[in-house]
Amino acid sequence: MNRARPSLAASTRMNLESRLEKHRTRLDKHLARLLPPEDAEPRALHQAMRYSVLGGGKRIRPILCLETTAALTDRTAGVEDLACAIEFIHTYSLIHDDLPALDNDDLRRGQPTCHKRFGEAIAILAGDALLTLAFEILGRMPQPEPYRRTQILRELAAAAGTRGGMIGGQVADLDAVGKKVSPEQLKAIHGSKTGALIRAAVRSGGLFAGARGRTFEHLSVYGEKIGLAFQIVDDVLDVRSSPDRLGKPAGKDAARHKATYPAVHGLEASERMAAELVEAACAELEFLGPRGGILEALACHLLERTA
Repeated sequence: MNRARPSLAASTRMNLESRLEKHRTRLDKHLARLLPPEDAEPRALHQAMRYSVLGGGKRIRPILCLETTAALTDRTAGVEDLACAIEFIHTYSLIHDDLPALDNDDLRRGQPTCHKRFGEAIAILAGDALLTLAFEILGRMPQPEPYRRTQILRELAAAAGTRGGMIGGQVADLDAVGKKVSPEQLKAIHGSKTGALIRAAVRSGGLFAGARGRTFEHLSVYGEKIGLAFQIVDDVLDVRSSPDRLGKPAGKDAARHKATYPAVHGLEASERMAAELVEAACAELEFLGPRGGILEALACHLLERTA
């Protein structure tokens, strides 16, 4: 028997979209304040950083961080710095992924990629600078106390790194091009390349609020499952959607013979797996009661997205 696909009621969807838009507006203002001014030297570098960060985006990772903290505590002052650092790490990864040596993409968020706009050298340095800026911000955050701040630093460094993190996932993704991969290998690639930072956004938001023990374990599983679901949906959209809707090229994964869920499992099975992951992720939030409603709605939102 087919199980119902997790979904949002129309009123919940409308309320969530309004909440997400408010988050994006506040985050964009905070990101702009944290970035170097575009007229400060070296100008080309700072312009490239601002162009890449402020040129749109769903802000899913920083919003997950903010909402995780808010689900656990009302003491959220200072968490915006953490959320913005996560977005800087994410944007750095996009700049580098788009480079000719990696994915060689010309379009990102509906506009020319950083290297197309500023050249490869500046794009590489802009990505480096954003990663560096992220950890500078994390190191100077006034909240939380030093021990938890150190935990957050370690969490995000691991998510960006080589052992189960984004860099390791990108290497595995490159190595898998044109090869037959097992379902386990594919899950490991997606879980590190994309899932690691989404999981870390949830976990770091929890750490900021003082989460530990079973609470932290539940949040970790939630983050892991929605991180994998997010990439599966990305794979499906690359097949089903269009460049105008995605804001980036469509159909490129199949053209490059990349390892994706539709390639390994088929489209319908991939969609079913993403839905099952979201359902399982939401089950991890039961301990929060009503305070977990937004995180549950966010998980369903990620499943329903069209871009």
